[in-house]
Amino acid sequence: MSRISRRTGETVIDLEVTRQEGAIEARTGEPFLDHMLVTLARYAGLGLSVRAEGDLRHHTVEDVAIALGLALQTEVPAKAARYGSATVPMDEALVLAAIDVGGRAFYAGRLPSNLYEHFLQSFAVNLGATLHVKVIRGRDRHHIVEAAVKATGLALRQALREGDQVFSTKGAVEIELEVGGSAPGRTGGG
Repeated sequence: MSRISRRTGETVIDLEVTRQEGAIEARTGEPFLDHMLVTLARYAGLGLSVRAEGDLRHHTVEDVAIALGLALQTEVPAKAARYGSATVPMDEALVLAAIDVGGRAFYAGRLPSNLYEHFLQSFAVNLGATLHVKVIRGRDRHHIVEAAVKATGLALRQALREGDQVFSTKGAVEIELEVGGSAPGRTGGG
């Protein structure tokens, strides 16, 4: 289980995530964000607890995505399957997501909601994942965003599966980071 507390002048976030299926709870003060967090965790097979308060909706959504990505990064197994993809239909919407949790941060995709496009981008970048989201069709914003989150969750479930070898032509990549001359650690997000 990974825990993160993130405090800024705009938000206060306490988050726990585990790669094993478990209880899922999201209390952010933003009902649609809570719905998307529960959806992502359920489809990815994660245990998740999020409590957040923010001054503005945009800050809450962005900072929760940053915290979730940073916390989940420590849950990626050394011998992860690494790649996953899924296509999810939701009524008239059809969305594909493909992910690589191999440590290369990148997001490509267009959603009819800038806020949730930014959520997925902030999540992917702070997870250190490459995430591509393709809206194949759809009219209803809610359906498109929810299908994108479901597809991302299903793809993430595949990518986080533990394998029997490092899935890379490079073999294992070891990185040691020192912050301010102290013990290894990482700071991130914006």
